[in-house]
Amino acid sequence: MAIPAKTAIIRRQNIFMNPARFQTGYLLGFLLFLFFINGCRTIGCHPLIFGSIFSPFFCGLYRPHVLFISLLYSVQNITLLYMRSQHLTTSMVKSLNLPDKPGVYIFRDQRGRPLYIGRATSLRDRVKSYFGNDLIETRGPRIVDMVTRAAKLTHEVTDSVLEAIILESNLIKRYQPKYNVDERDDKSDLYIIITKESWPRVFTARVRDWKSDSEKGKSQGEIKAQGAKVFGPYPHAGLVNESLKILRKIFPFKDKKSHDPRHEAFYKAIGRSPAGDSDKVSVGKSTAGVIDSPACRQYRNTIRNLKLFLGGKKTALVRHLERDMEAYAKNMQFEEAGAIKGTLYALKHINDIALIKKSLTDKFTSNGTSVQAKYFRMEAYDIAHLSGTNTVGAMVVSVNSEYQSKDFRTFKISHDMNNDIANLVELVSRRLNHPEWAFPDLIVVDGNKNQKRAVEAVLSARRINIPVVAVVKDDKHKARAILGLENKNPGNPDNSYRSQPRDILALNAEAHRFVLAYHRRRRKIVR
Repeated sequence: MAIPAKTAIIRRQNIFMNPARFQTGYLLGFLLFLFFINGCRTIGCHPLIFGSIFSPFFCGLYRPHVLFISLLYSVQNITLLYMRSQHLTTSMVKSLNLPDKPGVYIFRDQRGRPLYIGRATSLRDRVKSYFGNDLIETRGPRIVDMVTRAAKLTHEVTDSVLEAIILESNLIKRYQPKYNVDERDDKSDLYIIITKESWPRVFTARVRDWKSDSEKGKSQGEIKAQGAKVFGPYPHAGLVNESLKILRKIFPFKDKKSHDPRHEAFYKAIGRSPAGDSDKVSVGKSTAGVIDSPACRQYRNTIRNLKLFLGGKKTALVRHLERDMEAYAKNMQFEEAGAIKGTLYALKHINDIALIKKSLTDKFTSNGTSVQAKYFRMEAYDIAHLSGTNTVGAMVVSVNSEYQSKDFRTFKISHDMNNDIANLVELVSRRLNHPEWAFPDLIVVDGNKNQKRAVEAVLSARRINIPVVAVVKDDKHKARAILGLENKNPGNPDNSYRSQPRDILALNAEAHRFVLAYHRRRRKIVR
């Protein structure tokens, strides 16, 4: 039987006509409000989200037939709150009591999967920098996105910066974290190669070179790719080279140029290459009597130990060395036992001051400035091509007016075209895809206001605040002006570069020289 419209209206209004029912609903709503506000303070969520949770219940009291929809909506908001509460916060990081020691840190999602893996000279200071107010300016939007998605943080302390570098590479290679891998131009990364020869050699190779050589089955007449032990890739080329210098003091090894008698004699004299009769064996060949000699067997043990260390198996390495030391001592071979004891001491007291100094230029504090305020980093970019063909780019770096040749980079532009602005945009974009490289305090480009605006647009799109200057050339390609030196804010200490026009011009000239040299090499290869 149909209910008259007038009766339906009366029933709908019963909640207000029944004082007891109305007061109960009002009291329940007020208690829920107090509960949600308290939860808001506890979790750190905006009160409007809580309001969106309990307001549907009032709709349910007034309109019972929409209660089911209201409940679904509330569940959705509660889920949102739960996800919000799972994000990594500053208080959660403080509770970890991270030590002021070198190591590796891992940002993980709610399921424990690694999002980003990094290494640090000081775990406490490095992780703290991810929660500064200027993170987007110092590390870019991708790292900001990573931090907002992270739910937990784990870390592993190492005995030295050197071990942290190796552990970081091994973990990245194992887990392939999204924010370490995505959108990265890894062509400048390094491998550490240990050859499979009678007297193995140890050297580094660029990713781009090693991949292409592996596909061809050769390495420019040097060594077959098959059988070699490969470690890496390592994104920090300067740190890898410094690391090998330290390791060579502990584990003397032959390098890529060991076939040169004068080169080999020098490194033997300073104890960086193994002593013995290796000079009787040509590189890549073997003589039975020589490779079975005590010197060769000892060198194979040295290479075994180096492989264990580079593989992150220091505990196993120490165990091997202690066992060998005991065996030598038991056989009254005290000289050999003493040599191993010295190696063990060196492993426990690795001097990585050089690595710490190198890391300082890549490390930023929470306010976006260098750890040492005396560092002022400038980067200059330039493009070279021949009527739009063999287009390449280059980046040169100076710190405190001194060129940092180890940080120089070259780029092969993906498309050959006679468009300097488009080529420059690609170069800058690919450079910014390397958040592990320290961001500059100033960018120098070759061109006019169009090039300057193009680079500023790339930075603005990524929400990165770095001043840009452009060196304008005349018809003879000589500098006649520098755009961007206008001092619009004299009280800003970041304007210090405005008093360095000579350094800016010098770095621009160095970028031009460097890119032309690379362009000539590319043209010879193409021919």
